[in-house]
Amino acid sequence: MGVLVVSYNRFIVLLFVTFANVWIASAFTGTYGVNYGRIADNIPAPESVVTLMKAAKIKNTRIYNADHEVLKAFKGSGIEIIIGLPNELLKEISASQDRAMDWVKQNVEPFVPATRISGVAVGNEVLGGADQGLWEVLLPAVKNIYNALDLLHLADDVEVSSPHSAGVFGSSFPPSAGAFKESLMPYMKPLLEFFSRTKSPFYINTYPFLAYISDPEHIDINYALFKKNPGIYDEKTKLHYYNMFEAQLDATYAALEKAGFGKMEVIVSETGWASKGDPNEVGATVENARTYNFNLRKRLLKKKGTPYRPKKIVKAYVFAMFNENLKPGPTSERNFGLFKADGSIAYDIGFTGLVPSSATSLFSFKVCYKLFLTFLLNMFMFF
Repeated sequence: MGVLVVSYNRFIVLLFVTFANVWIASAFTGTYGVNYGRIADNIPAPESVVTLMKAAKIKNTRIYNADHEVLKAFKGSGIEIIIGLPNELLKEISASQDRAMDWVKQNVEPFVPATRISGVAVGNEVLGGADQGLWEVLLPAVKNIYNALDLLHLADDVEVSSPHSAGVFGSSFPPSAGAFKESLMPYMKPLLEFFSRTKSPFYINTYPFLAYISDPEHIDINYALFKKNPGIYDEKTKLHYYNMFEAQLDATYAALEKAGFGKMEVIVSETGWASKGDPNEVGATVENARTYNFNLRKRLLKKKGTPYRPKKIVKAYVFAMFNENLKPGPTSERNFGLFKADGSIAYDIGFTGLVPSSATSLFSFKVCYKLFLTFLLNMFMFF
């Protein structure tokens, strides 16, 4: 009997250890994520960012490289993180399977499963970008990274993808007219074929903000901000759109359908609204940024699809976690953050910042709560 009990206990311990080491990764938990850009010299340390994300219940994030300090900080956090292979590495990764294997061994294998690396984004906004030399090497780089993950038995847990900009579209309005540029199809079609085989979604960076500032005279800002508006009607599909975000998503689905990949899932890898801009960046205000991000979050939490794909639940990563003071380009580029550099909120959409006043408020609440309990106790004793 004693031997039986010992054996049973050993079996239970072995079972527990086995399941504790099983890595069940999902590329996206829920519907809401945030891009953690780090082109700044004044933002909080990665450990503080993890605290901030957990407090805000942000379960998904993307970074644009494979910074080891960040990956160490996210260890044990439970937050799904997609790491980036920068554009400047595409050529060497595409040319050598060994180089791809070295990159994966350095930047993925040592950190999983404790850090939940759910994907590798190979390049960013490559197709349609200015450097046409990268168009040809994108797919070979994607394949080499995937093969390296596969050889290390990580391909089932770490998704390989490549986010695109609106520059890949030849047309996108109305949504049913969505189509990829013909000049990109020799590169896009094989890429889509590969992602279809690996069951990877199509990632798109979509910005109603950029569309609005490019033509503010003809685009209703309420349509761009998810506010009440007449909307637009797509004659071909007989569908009505009351916000540009969903229209842009369905234009993406239409483009994929025309290319022969109508069943592929679309995930928004970037979307956001700048809280400050140059004089020509009309609409880049704190109030508009708050409105867009508040309404976007509310819409994502409903876990519903789009007019054209009602059963495909919309998932999106907001750009970005912080205002990044070292980003080049127009003023808007440095002001997409949900949080300021010191960790305080840029505007209120329901998150709490990493600021002394928050701690003070919490302290005051605890003090008041204890005083209230003492008061109730005294009243009870009195009666």
